[in-house]
Amino acid sequence: MFNKGFTKDSRGARRKLGRKGKPLRKQLFNGHGKFNDAPRPFEAENRNTLGHWEADTVIGTKGKVCLVTLVDRRSRFLLAAKASKKDALSVSNAIVNLFSGLASDKRKTITLDRGSEFALYKSFGSVSNINCYFSDPHSHWQRGTNENTHELIREYLPKDMTLIPETYIQSFTHKLNTRPRKYLDWKTPYKVFYDKVLHLI
Repeated sequence: MFNKGFTKDSRGARRKLGRKGKPLRKQLFNGHGKFNDAPRPFEAENRNTLGHWEADTVIGTKGKVCLVTLVDRRSRFLLAAKASKKDALSVSNAIVNLFSGLASDKRKTITLDRGSEFALYKSFGSVSNINCYFSDPHSHWQRGTNENTHELIREYLPKDMTLIPETYIQSFTHKLNTRPRKYLDWKTPYKVFYDKVLHLI
């Protein structure tokens, strides 16, 4: 299911493609032996167990600020935080902070895409005590929970995320986590994730 990478011949052919005079730049993390290519475990695939996450970033149309999102595959429970840049260090710090308040049994695996913003996966994986896996290139459906959640998130995000406060992010995250979902038998992500009802005042 997961990418085996380019063959030696295909890499050579790729180098020979015309690029209108522009040199082919070597990418820091392009899937060629830099990522963990082991398939994520079956319990992460079948959605029957809590603690298996998908991670991604949402980029505003203005500025360099991005939103880091983590979604539990079983419950669709969302964690989100703003990062000042879409770079490896900023995204890594955001992931560590988001996971810091969760019990260890709620942090089992995380599936990432192969963008350079996740280059420090060994570091945040070790700090957060979570196993990191990667989807195939151009295979967004392998992180479909994240993709569907982003459609909901974009209803709340302005084009320029630079000035939005953390309180606003937590506000719409709370709304999404307490919204009943049809595919959860009309339970909320919060109810499924914590196995309790959040009593609103």
